[in-house]
Amino acid sequence: MIPKELLRRIRRIEITTSRVVDELLAGQYHSAFKGMGMEFEEVREYQIGDDVRRIDWNVSARAGRPHVKNFREERELTVMLVVDMSGSQRFGSGDQMKRDLVAEVCATLAFSAIKNNDNVGLICFTDHVEKFVPPRKGPRHVLRVIRELLAFEPSGTGTDIDAALEYLTRIQKRKCVAFLVSDFEDDGWHRAAQVARRRHDLIAVDIHDPRERELPDVGLVELEDNETGELVLVDTGSARVRREVAAMAARKAEDRHQWMRSNRIDQLALDTDQPFVETLSQFFKSREARRDR
Repeated sequence: MIPKELLRRIRRIEITTSRVVDELLAGQYHSAFKGMGMEFEEVREYQIGDDVRRIDWNVSARAGRPHVKNFREERELTVMLVVDMSGSQRFGSGDQMKRDLVAEVCATLAFSAIKNNDNVGLICFTDHVEKFVPPRKGPRHVLRVIRELLAFEPSGTGTDIDAALEYLTRIQKRKCVAFLVSDFEDDGWHRAAQVARRRHDLIAVDIHDPRERELPDVGLVELEDNETGELVLVDTGSARVRREVAAMAARKAEDRHQWMRSNRIDQLALDTDQPFVETLSQFFKSREARRDR
């Protein structure tokens, strides 16, 4: 039996995200992601403006008039959500934790996919891959994905992005759209990301909380690392300490952004204290604009 509180959370996310998708994102998602190829549809008579390279010379010769081949995009995609469920996702300084934002973003992506008749799969990982839901279609399947994201209790606390991406490339033989959803508090994942990028359309969804970049002035505080359990005493009353924390966070974010850009991996940066729908919409629009060039 699914606990009532979990059912309420699933229902709330379903209502919220499906409405957003219906009203705003479904069409943008469709335009943002290419199909896996082109499929022959028909031969028809040439019209002014048609690409002459598509002329079917055999049919044209038989008919005595120029005809062109028409193709349509093979639309059906597979979308894989590769989701970081490590201990650092249980952090949040406002109304929601990073893990809550992860669930809402993934639900929105999943509903966008099924509205376009695409398949959706899920990989949950910590310091190892802990859950795999094979890609399928349909609203019931998306609700299962949401349930897994909300109810999943990981056995590990650390982060191994490298293992998650290697698992993706091993089990997903055909090209897919892979959303890697993480705070990227990990090292040594770059080679695996390069391999995944060559095989799939890899998109990094970077989830963070504002307090990871800027500490408030509240004096001496003891902070615990949710992944290692390490305790650290920090003097937030020191302006120098606050500047160093902010500078280190900014440097890590910029290094990550530059590496993603140089390796042609699209990046979507989201914060727990900011609405994500408009940012996601702009991301879809930027992808569409690149397709049209």
